[in-house]
Amino acid sequence: MLSWVITICLLASASSRPCDNEGSNSELLLSLNKDLLRSLERQEGPPNPSVHLALRISSYHNLAKESGHLIRLTSHLHSDIQNSLSSSQSVTGLLALYTLALKASCFDLNTVTFTVGDTSHTLLTHLKKQMEKEKEQLAYSHRPLTNYYQYSLGVLALCTSGIRVNNHVSNKLIKAVEHQHLTHGDTESIDTYAMAGMALQCVKDTGIHVQNAAELDTALSKIKQKLLASRRTDGHIGNEFSTGLAVQALLAMGSPVGECAASMVAMRTDARRNIYHNPMAISQILPALQQKSYLTVKSMQCLNEDDTLVLEPIDPVTVLPSEVHVTVMVEVVTSSGEAAIYHVNVPTGSSLLEALELLKGENVRFTFEMESSLWGPFLSVVNGEQARQIDRRYWHLSSDGTAINQGINDFKIEAAQKITIKNTSY
Repeated sequence: MLSWVITICLLASASSRPCDNEGSNSELLLSLNKDLLRSLERQEGPPNPSVHLALRISSYHNLAKESGHLIRLTSHLHSDIQNSLSSSQSVTGLLALYTLALKASCFDLNTVTFTVGDTSHTLLTHLKKQMEKEKEQLAYSHRPLTNYYQYSLGVLALCTSGIRVNNHVSNKLIKAVEHQHLTHGDTESIDTYAMAGMALQCVKDTGIHVQNAAELDTALSKIKQKLLASRRTDGHIGNEFSTGLAVQALLAMGSPVGECAASMVAMRTDARRNIYHNPMAISQILPALQQKSYLTVKSMQCLNEDDTLVLEPIDPVTVLPSEVHVTVMVEVVTSSGEAAIYHVNVPTGSSLLEALELLKGENVRFTFEMESSLWGPFLSVVNGEQARQIDRRYWHLSSDGTAINQGINDFKIEAAQKITIKNTSY
């Protein structure tokens, strides 16, 4: 059935009729857009700039709710970033997303300032300073202060805001592509390749990157080849949660819609299965499904926008605890390689976070702490041992040996399995 749908879509694109213009697909886009809007009402912690960016890029709008979210961005998120800058934390990715979100609202970026010490600078000046620190760290240790995903976001945000990106900054990203340094741990990061593709395409589109122009073209070609080579038989590129950014990048780099048709079908299929219930995931697939990318913000004018998106009231759903329990084995592997094994019985349908909470309540030898992120909570300390970004370490999660590509609050326990939590370097 899936192959039949893909064939139909490919034929449609070949005849210059994009395969996602069918009525049912339009309804899906509206549904995803509404899911994002509703997520604003459930948000915990600072407002998410990625969600705002997707809402603004979308063809459908509820301008009142978007305006309310913009106010929260410029107050609550702004204050959080201010605190991070004051304490000398690296916030390249968050600054970049904040910039893109404000740019997508046609906000005057020159009016946005942060004060560190006794000195006040604009948002874009701080982002340029962050990128210089990233570049200096690269020269010193051959890797950025944060990671290449955030580095690429920084290049993209500066470029789409009309700021000329320092050649030395963009060339560091070109070299990273050339030497295949866009990895997370031991595996290539499709998300990072996608973000790097959009960033470097934006730099190319400015027409002012005269130094090593041939290398820029080669890097873009390599990124496109890498993304297409990572496409699975079901159409996803990398995995279900990297496909949105990958399709955005391919479209931004000039790929015809037909080249992305199978990936579009894969995303729509999983969206209907509610795989993308995390707002961050929806914020990355929605632009792609509308055949847009983050580069769209460069030319946005915020004029004559559709304002017909209305959220209908929905009845609250009561989820009863499952009466079926399964046994989960939890293995914790420390940085030294020592392993500890635990067991816990959990109701089917529980999130991994709920399973870990149950285990923590039953076994005093198992403890964990969390930190928040735009994707939701993630493990920072397990059994007293930290895995911090500053140390280039994280807790890698796997289920029966297969990497878990969702957050601990999103991954559901549906059957007995072994969860491995391993302190891993990158």
